[in-house]
Amino acid sequence: MQKAISKFISQLLVFTALMAAPSMWAGTVEAQDGPPSETTYDFEDDLVTGDLVRPDGEQLIVRRRGRRASLIQIREHFIPEMLKSVEDL
Repeated sequence: MQKAISKFISQLLVFTALMAAPSMWAGTVEAQDGPPSETTYDFEDDLVTGDLVRPDGEQLIVRRRGRRASLIQIREHFIPEMLKSVEDL
């Protein structure tokens, strides 16, 4: 009984695929019959103008200075110093 159901389902899938295939092929044929590859635009009566778009002002060129050592110093003995300050209270 199980084999008969699986055979019926496989036949149904094949039948559905065969019925759907011509509609898929027809869509690809219609897509190939599209517009011609050459397109021409006529601008004889229209005035076409354009401006260069760029930021206003002057461009500044700045030399980068050399790298400097950081002025922030990491405290290596922070916890012992903190404990000493608490002991003094």
